[in-house]
Amino acid sequence: MKTNVNLQPYNSFGFKATAKHFVEINDVNDLLELIKTPEFKTEKHLILSGGNNILFTNDCFDGLVILMNTKGIEVIHEDGDDVIVRAQAGEDWPEFVKQMVAKGFYGVENLAHIPGKVGAAPVQNIGAYGMELKDSFLQCEAMDLATGKTRIFTNEACCFGYRESIFKHELKGLYIITSVDFQLTKKSDLKLEYGNIKTYLEQNDIVHPSLQQLHDAICAIRDSKLPDVKQLGSAGSFFKNPVVDKAQFDTLQQAYPTIPHYDEPDGRVKVPAGWLIEKAGWKGWRDEHVGVYEKQALVLVHYGGGRGQDIVNLSQRIQKSVEEKFGIRISPEVNFD
Repeated sequence: MKTNVNLQPYNSFGFKATAKHFVEINDVNDLLELIKTPEFKTEKHLILSGGNNILFTNDCFDGLVILMNTKGIEVIHEDGDDVIVRAQAGEDWPEFVKQMVAKGFYGVENLAHIPGKVGAAPVQNIGAYGMELKDSFLQCEAMDLATGKTRIFTNEACCFGYRESIFKHELKGLYIITSVDFQLTKKSDLKLEYGNIKTYLEQNDIVHPSLQQLHDAICAIRDSKLPDVKQLGSAGSFFKNPVVDKAQFDTLQQAYPTIPHYDEPDGRVKVPAGWLIEKAGWKGWRDEHVGVYEKQALVLVHYGGGRGQDIVNLSQRIQKSVEEKFGIRISPEVNFD
């Protein structure tokens, strides 16, 4: 265990913050030993995965930061076209998806190039291009931080919602996910309808895309929209796409006939938050330290020298502006700590 550790390398926004205590977990046994320590028992703690979806709002985290770095990917069951793959929590998510695509396993390809680690994916129920983590999630193993005992959480037990799970609410800070099992398939089942996937494929003369071509297309699309966090600090999409009832959407569509939208199974309508933010005039806005990315209004960026509170203040101004213009309250997807 280390003390007074700089967290700047461990958050994609690149804000300077110091952890009072810091420990890296490379094995589940390390975690068992950690929960017995006085520091764990007496200090508040933060479970850190890839650091790609967190905003440090203070210059110091007065507690214990736990970095999950366990490794391992294995096929644990294979029956005809059905495959179950287990990945340890510290595995890099984009690399995991890349490996599944290379093996010809369908089920996570539309989630390509989302930064982070496997253990954080169920917490956030990450999603992109018409696919969510819950669609391929079979179960996960998690450790009870009070007892050290492990528990299996099924898909149903995780209470998945739009960028939501039980680990963000009732069980926040009480369990650490140690591994995740995915139900994948060898059957071709490509989802091409969401976003501008079809447009990209057509522009590149790809009529019947392979699994690998779809993966590469999504990576290219994301690269064209999102900044490289090594060059410009961000947490990717900062806000969730709001879902409104049909009556409210019909009113919006009368005022904005070309408003993009996606029908939900329950009859409501999802509206892209990036479109709302852009129409409210924020795309490309910046001050000295922070701003709104010029290529994608959904992304808030840190140009350097700023503090987490600068992003908090900007996000609140954007929320107020969008609500005043459209009557829609958008919510952050990023976790504040």
